[in-house]
Amino acid sequence: MKELLGSRYKLGEMIGTGGMADVYIAQDQRLSRKVAIKVLRSDLAKDPQFVARFRKEALAAAALNHPGVVAVYDSGEVPAPYIVMELVSGHTLREIIHQGERLPLDRALEISEGILVALEYSHEKGIVHRDIKPANVMITDQGDVKVMDFGIARALDDVGATLTSTWNVVGTAQYLSPEQALGESADYRSDIYSAGCLLYEVLTGRPPYIGDTPVSIAFQHVSGELIKPRSLNQNLPEGLDIILTVALAKKPENRYQSAKEMLADIRKLRAGHAVTTKVARKPIKWRPILVAALSAVIAGGLITYGVLNSSTTISSSLVEIPNVVGLTQPQAEVLLSDFVVTVQRAHDGRVPKDRVASQVPLPTSKVKKGTGVILTLSDGPGDAIIPTNLVGMSLADARVSLAAAGLVISRTDPIPSDQLQGTILQVTPDAGSTIPAGSGVVLQIASGDIEVPSLVGVDGIQALTVLIQAGFLVNQIEAYDVNQSIGIVLAQAPEPGTTHTIGSSVTITINRAP
Repeated sequence: MKELLGSRYKLGEMIGTGGMADVYIAQDQRLSRKVAIKVLRSDLAKDPQFVARFRKEALAAAALNHPGVVAVYDSGEVPAPYIVMELVSGHTLREIIHQGERLPLDRALEISEGILVALEYSHEKGIVHRDIKPANVMITDQGDVKVMDFGIARALDDVGATLTSTWNVVGTAQYLSPEQALGESADYRSDIYSAGCLLYEVLTGRPPYIGDTPVSIAFQHVSGELIKPRSLNQNLPEGLDIILTVALAKKPENRYQSAKEMLADIRKLRAGHAVTTKVARKPIKWRPILVAALSAVIAGGLITYGVLNSSTTISSSLVEIPNVVGLTQPQAEVLLSDFVVTVQRAHDGRVPKDRVASQVPLPTSKVKKGTGVILTLSDGPGDAIIPTNLVGMSLADARVSLAAAGLVISRTDPIPSDQLQGTILQVTPDAGSTIPAGSGVVLQIASGDIEVPSLVGVDGIQALTVLIQAGFLVNQIEAYDVNQSIGIVLAQAPEPGTTHTIGSSVTITINRAP
């Protein structure tokens, strides 16, 4: 494979691999930013069925532009099909769960909110995710929630076709909706069911249904009795039994009818209000044919990745849409002279103001001349509101709250105080103020001295976590030492064992290949 994709992207190290593609860090030469590039595996690139599915993944995801969704910037097909995505630094929820970490109730609900906000947006765009599970939810280093991999999503234009007649992809059996398990059409409410499964697991430590085989798990989704979450964790509030019983109803018509409805109940619960949504308790009549139906569907590959036989024919009269992301509007319109261009504007902190932030259809798509192309011009990062509840928080909680609002801590001023060490005493600018997103906020914190931990040789992500939890601000720089493992800390300043004021900065040097 060429090192430079699309005459624009310089490939770096591989950071992940999956059943269909390998993922690399790359440098976007045009916009001088790091991106992630998902490249279809070479053994699959020769198969037109897999290429068609890969292309459809890009088209579905490119229609979404939301902070809670991992953004898709670009795509191409030479020398192999690839998708250019936002590079997100953090951990998947699956990694967090598998580490045995039990999240506090409010944090678990906050993550669920983030997922539902992203789903509410995608559903408004006519896109059903179809594979909500912990591995597809990223928690960034700043604590934000991002839903990724709309790889088996499909525009609702195709909703008349069932999964078994269009895709053989449904993902992990533990998060399947009953209708997906039976190979029936999946809509918005299928995503709500899967989001309910995910929240259930985060709160109780196990998925709602478990079994030795995908068939046995799928059968329980369709006909098994749900164990109330409070039976597994007595510390949960009563409202959660209601929320999860509704979200995990067997019949779609008995569930929340939109992500917005479930989101409203979770916000009520977090605010300390009663959840009053009615639970429909209609008995499920067991039918012998159900076992045969489930077995046939799953034996046909429902729980595996694959695509039914299909053929894709591209007419020789079609033309390829050029890539104009990063250009000005006049520059883009020159290249798009064969198309009907519509321009809209949106805030985007990743792309300079008045440059093209995204285009639909995606670059390199083959369409007829005269096809409409929608360009989104960046209005810059936009505004953010400083949270009003920072005073009294710990420094760690304040950092998360500010990150969620699109802001960062620019400086901390330690002040002698009888408050607990690291408690926020004052915020500048004032709480509730509107400032440009991405701006820094100055915090006065209760002073106290803490010891700098020893970090050299530690994994960079682990070092970042240790420093943040200890109450330090972190500066990261990169260097390369061929004799050391990639990703570890090569150096730190100040020296380990020295004592410094809480909220002060520690610089770590991470080993990165050039």
